Amino acid sequence: MDAKVNKKDLDWSKLGFQYQRTDYRFRATWSNGSWDEGGLIESEFISTHEGAPALHYAQQCFEGMKAQTAEDGRVLLFRPDLNSDRMNLAGPRLLMPEIPREMFIAAVEQAVRANYAWIPPYGSGASLYIRPMLVGIGENLGLKPAKSYEFRVFVSPVGPYYQQAGLALISLAVSDVDRAAPKGTGSFKVGANYAGGLLATKRAQELGANEALYLDSLENRYIDEAGSANIIIALKDGTFVTPKSDAILPSITRRSIMTLASEQLNLSIEERPIDLRKEFSNFKEVAACGTAAVLTPVGRIWFDNEWHDVNDDGKSVGPIMQKLYDLLIGIQKGEIADPHGWVHEVVL
Repeated sequence: MDAKVNKKDLDWSKLGFQYQRTDYRFRATWSNGSWDEGGLIESEFISTHEGAPALHYAQQCFEGMKAQTAEDGRVLLFRPDLNSDRMNLAGPRLLMPEIPREMFIAAVEQAVRANYAWIPPYGSGASLYIRPMLVGIGENLGLKPAKSYEFRVFVSPVGPYYQQAGLALISLAVSDVDRAAPKGTGSFKVGANYAGGLLATKRAQELGANEALYLDSLENRYIDEAGSANIIIALKDGTFVTPKSDAILPSITRRSIMTLASEQLNLSIEERPIDLRKEFSNFKEVAACGTAAVLTPVGRIWFDNEWHDVNDDGKSVGPIMQKLYDLLIGIQKGEIADPHGWVHEVVL
């Protein structure tokens, strides 16, 4: 690619987390047992039959990724192989075809490369959000899998998911709505999980929170995840924990943070059930994490009809979450060493 391609004239530092149409997206279709070669297209619209299973029966899944510009101009992805793996868990769960890893990563790279002008520059505080998606298309009426599928990757420049400057605190409110059951689709990144959570988010925001916090659907005791992110907790006893549940999404960001907490901060890490009410007094720092949220500290949590401040303060970002955020962002932007080979350069 010509290195002199001009960037779009945007105020990158003021971008929100909203859709921004870019120039190209990748599309491939599956039918008769195989994928076509696929390629870049310009139209942002998907034309499909009114009977498509994606529309009626939520036969669709998606991924969330980001591309970052390093100080030296390189364009970096973060662990795209794990996004491919996760989509290939969700797709077959809904009886959709797998997407070969080589095809997945090549499609992401094509979409990023073709929209180079839309990639926020280094130091802007923004990034290029990448949305791979797989949907069941074509004529259908009965409750059965689609005969054809479309795999698409589109991108959009975005700012922080939560509208605040820097690493600021958010609040969560425990939901009275269940997100998923242990043997359901909660551990898969499928659209139905999120549609079912819209009401919980709305109610949480009415209470003054940024997002809903879900407890387990069986006993309403153990933390599952927030509406759009996983949960990590630094305890006062020195351990660093995250919920263990068959009903939550296996977050790539959370997995990476747990590794950093162990290897870089020498914390004792645990993945186990976390009883909110019994253990809250031992919470020192809490954060939500994910591709969109990155790592966002939590200052207070609403449960049992009142607000509870984290670590008796609720107003300041703790040192552990600050260090983990700096480590994670530093690796993603190519600013610090990447001993695990997590970053993947998109060759321009």
